[in-house]
Amino acid sequence: MEVFFFSSRSGNTARFVDRLDHPAHRIPDVETPTDKPQGPFVLICPTYADGEGRGAVPKPVIRFLNNPETREKLVGVIGSGNRNFGATYALAGRIISQKCNVPLLYSFELAGTETDVIRTRDGLRRLETELCSTVT
Repeated sequence: MEVFFFSSRSGNTARFVDRLDHPAHRIPDVETPTDKPQGPFVLICPTYADGEGRGAVPKPVIRFLNNPETREKLVGVIGSGNRNFGATYALAGRIISQKCNVPLLYSFELAGTETDVIRTRDGLRRLETELCSTVT
């Protein structure tokens, strides 16, 4: 299972992904070419919203998902955020899930806890097994 992620300068999402010990591709924060998914993938995306929820999905992620060939390979999203922001916590994950019609697999705060890492790692393994068993 491929993993693609976006992380800002704070590096919280990148630190979380590093702890997964799972191959992952970073979506750059500038308009430079990025790796393209070769098969089904999970997207890990932090939330960057104002108090009203505007701007929740980072622009580089929007550009990445605007490619129909990329979007059709998306099988799930994991959102992150900061619980201090209340209703907008992990909002990007919920928005992507709804717009791309894929499940929101998990949400974590900031760089995640060890429990978040273990649950995500296990979830990626289970998802990969389930996807493999449906291929004929």
